[in-house]
Amino acid sequence: MDALLAQLSTSLPQAHTLDQLARPLLEMLGRVTGLESTYLTTIDRDADTQTIQIARNTGSLAMAEGLTVPWSDTLCKRALDSGCLATSQVDMLWADSEAARRLGIKTYMTSPIRGDGGELLGTLCAASPRREPIGGDAETLLRLFSTLVSQFLQRERLMTELRLANERLTTYALTDALTGLPNRRALFDDLQRLLNRAVRDGTSVLVGCIDLDGFKAINDRHGHQVGDRFLEAVAQRLSLELRGSDLLARMGGDEFVVVGPGADLTQWPAQEGALIEHGEPHLAARTLQQRATLATVGRFELGDQVLHYAGASVGVVALNPVGLSAEEALQLADARMYEVKRRRHQQAQHASAATGDHAGIVPTAEGGAPTSASASTTSASSSSTPSLT
Repeated sequence: MDALLAQLSTSLPQAHTLDQLARPLLEMLGRVTGLESTYLTTIDRDADTQTIQIARNTGSLAMAEGLTVPWSDTLCKRALDSGCLATSQVDMLWADSEAARRLGIKTYMTSPIRGDGGELLGTLCAASPRREPIGGDAETLLRLFSTLVSQFLQRERLMTELRLANERLTTYALTDALTGLPNRRALFDDLQRLLNRAVRDGTSVLVGCIDLDGFKAINDRHGHQVGDRFLEAVAQRLSLELRGSDLLARMGGDEFVVVGPGADLTQWPAQEGALIEHGEPHLAARTLQQRATLATVGRFELGDQVLHYAGASVGVVALNPVGLSAEEALQLADARMYEVKRRRHQQAQHASAATGDHAGIVPTAEGGAPTSASASTTSASSSSTPSLT
């Protein structure tokens, strides 16, 4: 026994998985008990099954790993229910067990493996088709080993729960709660990685800013619940229109950002500055800008409200990533977006002046009347013409 305990003190610290723990234990258990099969099982009470997880077999009795049997027919259930955890008269005590009769088991020992709440997780067992004497040392060792396995499983479960909790916290920290999109923090991390990868690959990077013109007026007129639904709907439409390699994020408020890989730069002559205004990279930026703009135009059903939205101000730039930070890339895209916003605002003002209809650039009810003086003032700085019904 002393030699076994010495071996145990050596093997335990080296066990990082259940398999690494259980196999030496089953080997030691077989030497002490003299029983030819020792095995570890798991129990699924919902499915009412018991499965042999890890097994050691040295004789004619083969307890196959992966073997699953109905829990109600097992020797383990009968032993635990009766309190008789070791016997060399299985065929007499539990003659009704089909599994024991089929395998020819006559000597059998078991010890439960329980969770920290006392729930039954599995068993540690030893069996033989011969009648073998069962000593006190064997029963003591079996209980000790089952306790070690229980503690290991509890530790593994705790570590799994902690890992999942950390993953949930990380996801929460990097996700916009309303839209489910990456948030500002995630965007900066992902954009910097994209820039670094583009430098290595010799490609450009596309960065676009999307500002929902007139959003404050929507909130002021119909409340934040309708505003939130609008943001969710816009996020969904944009996500459907973008490439699989693009990343859409919500910066906060009414602003979204899209980033993605651009065209190859190795075939173009070197240029000064980060902004690329020609060739295939520039064409890719224009295309992405058009697609993102069109995705925000149209009819939005927001519960019992319907919004006819003229579209967001979208500015997309193609950038040379060499020496460029994520913050600098976003500043360039933001500047392009404001150029678009100014042009749209000017176009809306000219159209209003030509028609004499100064309510054309504010959110209106279906009849076309301004919602309020405050809404008119807010929306006068916007280039979109949302109309709500």
